[in-house]
Amino acid sequence: MLVRNRRSANWSLEAAAWSPKKACTNVVRQLHDWGYREADQAAENLTKALVRAAVADGGRRVSLHLADQNRQALIVALSHRPGLAVADTAVLAELTSLGAVSCGTDTAEDGRRMWAVIDL
Repeated sequence: MLVRNRRSANWSLEAAAWSPKKACTNVVRQLHDWGYREADQAAENLTKALVRAAVADGGRRVSLHLADQNRQALIVALSHRPGLAVADTAVLAELTSLGAVSCGTDTAEDGRRMWAVIDL
């Protein structure tokens, strides 16, 4: 994944039951470092949902990416499980209900990618 002209951070996590909590800690800490403190709960809820879905895909690891621009944050989780069928869109309703102003999912040769944008 390539992000240009904005701040970004990324983490590689084991695909394990504890990964959503660790991912939340990383995202909220990074948002605080960038000066955003108003959206902690939305960031936590969306990060948990994204990473939980990526872990459920059954890969060995999960990549988590975060970027900000114009007081919005993009949170992306990649499952790294090749050979998945067409993207499962069931997660989109959950992401929207958790406060995502935009979200999506797709499947590529390196696994399923799911993303959400939140206002900061």
